[in-house]
Amino acid sequence: MDILTFDIEEWYLEKIRHGGRSVRYQQFDGIFDKVLADLNDAGIKATFFCVGQLATHFPEKIRLIVEHGHEVGCHSNEHRWLNKMTEEQLRKDTLEALKALEDVTGKKVVSYRAPAFSITRQNKWVVNVLSDCGIEIDASIFPTNRDFGGYKGFPQDKPCIISHEGATLKEYPISLTSVFGKQIAYSGGGYFRLMPHWFVNTTMKHRDYNICYFHLADLIQQGSKLMSKQAYEDYFKEPGTLKNRLNRYVKRNIRIGDTYEKFNAVLQDFDFISIRKSQELIRWDIVKRIEL
Repeated sequence: MDILTFDIEEWYLEKIRHGGRSVRYQQFDGIFDKVLADLNDAGIKATFFCVGQLATHFPEKIRLIVEHGHEVGCHSNEHRWLNKMTEEQLRKDTLEALKALEDVTGKKVVSYRAPAFSITRQNKWVVNVLSDCGIEIDASIFPTNRDFGGYKGFPQDKPCIISHEGATLKEYPISLTSVFGKQIAYSGGGYFRLMPHWFVNTTMKHRDYNICYFHLADLIQQGSKLMSKQAYEDYFKEPGTLKNRLNRYVKRNIRIGDTYEKFNAVLQDFDFISIRKSQELIRWDIVKRIEL
């Protein structure tokens, strides 16, 4: 089972962080149209996790996703990390996001992905809040260490049911593979950019579950600039030291030039489906249940 997902927040973040530079909007529009066209040509339907504010400020982007037959999931309202929020803040954020998305799509939104995969050991209560808000499916567990998120020690990287204090969600963890004894991701973000195509292709073909995740910014050949100290601290909520900013710059820009070619090659190699479609193929009555 090969699942294709996108995390979509670019236009909104550009607007609130940089005032909406026309050149960046044009880049996002161009790559978005290209992705939709290439998915259509390949006969692939994907899941697009969108921030609620995208539906508020750029509803035409949500409509295009729906018109092309793809699933719309929730990626929070304002792209705030869940491990930086209280329970009440998350509840408000989620309900506002769902209303905005559902007002545009005309459909109930039941799938969710946290920004930066920010469901961790320290905020297990997220499961209860999301469930209370009507979320049924989550794709936020990154079952190893990572910056600003990650759930080290999570017992598997295949679909399962997670529960906490009586609340349950169907979970789609990020896929991992072992390199020199270390568990790493390979199917999205900076990991996908760093890994050669042959490695991603071979790894995916040897697994019966892969979930790929992309941002539009990952697929644009032009990289981002080094963030200012103030911009870094405003967004990441941690000290904007030169080391931290350089680390983020390298991770954001490494091997960005050939990413779209690799992405398009993967589209040709695998029969991707959306999370919605995968629901028909999983025996949820026999998958592992994991108490957080």
